[in-house]
Amino acid sequence: MELLIKSTIEKLSTTGITFADVRITVTDSEGIYFQDGNLRSFGSSMDSQAIGIRVLINGCWGFAGSRQVKANHIDRLIARAIDNARHGSRFVNKPVTFDPLPATISEFHHRPEIDPFRMDKAEKLDYLGKLAQTIKPKDQIVFSSVSASFVRQEKFYANTEGTYTHFSCYNTDPSMRVVSSDGAKIQERSWPGDMSAGRGGFELFYQHAFESNTGRIIKEATDLLSAPVIEDEKADIIIGNSQLALQLHESVGHATEADRIFGMEISYAGKTFIKPAMLGKYQYGSEIVNIYSDSTDPAAMGQQPVDDEGVPAGRTDIIKDGILVNQQTSRQIAKLLGLEPSSNMKASYADDFPLIRMTNFCLAPGRGTLADLIADTEYGYLVDYTKTWSIDDNRNNFQFTTEIGWKIVNGKITGIVKEPTYYGITKDFWNACDRICGPEEWTYRGTFFCGKGEPGQAMQLSHGVAPARFRNINVKVNI
Repeated sequence: MELLIKSTIEKLSTTGITFADVRITVTDSEGIYFQDGNLRSFGSSMDSQAIGIRVLINGCWGFAGSRQVKANHIDRLIARAIDNARHGSRFVNKPVTFDPLPATISEFHHRPEIDPFRMDKAEKLDYLGKLAQTIKPKDQIVFSSVSASFVRQEKFYANTEGTYTHFSCYNTDPSMRVVSSDGAKIQERSWPGDMSAGRGGFELFYQHAFESNTGRIIKEATDLLSAPVIEDEKADIIIGNSQLALQLHESVGHATEADRIFGMEISYAGKTFIKPAMLGKYQYGSEIVNIYSDSTDPAAMGQQPVDDEGVPAGRTDIIKDGILVNQQTSRQIAKLLGLEPSSNMKASYADDFPLIRMTNFCLAPGRGTLADLIADTEYGYLVDYTKTWSIDDNRNNFQFTTEIGWKIVNGKITGIVKEPTYYGITKDFWNACDRICGPEEWTYRGTFFCGKGEPGQAMQLSHGVAPARFRNINVKVNI
């Protein structure tokens, strides 16, 4: 692959092409699904190869991608990418420009503790099958599932600036879920929640303590059937890591993808309320809110040596002391905004066109434990584990419902509530944040299914979060 990608770049280093890059991905994936205690599916796709060639000619991008990664196919792809750029340039009103970057040469290969693709099939099925049997329908449990998705991807990248990188990683999405019913109502509990994916292999099942939490989700799903709902109009809420990762993702992560400022995602993934004039001035959150993008951390799914247009991995502050100071950008859009590119251009596979995507998008930790924060809360609710959610296409007006909540009175948990719901406006919500737990509570939570682009792409990415408290939030319950 190295020889193929370097020979392709040599063919693209010609007069008339301002910039070009080539990506090759080799992807292995496996999915296992148990329902109601029984194995329902076991599928895999191994050595799935893809190539993408991108050229900039006359201020216009041209792209060609294929699942046929063969030397005798390269010339046709090059010709198609060049033809697309030349024809497209006739309709460009504002030519694409960006500043050159020094060459990056890098190689990094992540190795999981337990490689799911080398692990014995019988051992995997035995472990997952025992989990499935433990939570299978019984008494008021009417549905259960256990699932595992494993992905290994190897990526080669080269561009006409001299950059060449070779990178590989493993990501895993582990999950289990039960649904309860009393004949009139249903409730559900999942583990470890909606944002369960992460960098690593089969060890994620052990890190999330699946076996010791089967009894917990069965009991909580059953108890929720008779649990009360929140009756307050407003309350202080503490949001746990799983739900806070999604809150961060939807109301800050997508809002600060700068292609939305210029309407590039308006027909599918939406817009943003952010305007260029807000940078450096807008009070996005309270003074303790610090949010950053960091593609350097190998502990999470967004790590990369360079992004998919050759920008070296780095950390970029997006919100500093509550002030919006930067955006997630491409090289093109960074220049339009007068910013440095943030290493956020990524594609799911090489034959996808790269888009501005979150990598490791994080809320910086504060101080103290979750127990400390609960003890410091006179009255409110701890909420976690996403059930339903919605947010407008400006990333401004949102509503979230979680699977479960715990009522707090005088610093102590007094019981559970079902389907706690909170809603608000992005700016008001993040300005209501008055405390964030410390590094001892800070973890990465992630997803395999961040959708964006036309044709659509599903991205794997991570969020670093610790439980945080938000004051005087609108709360209600869907009955």
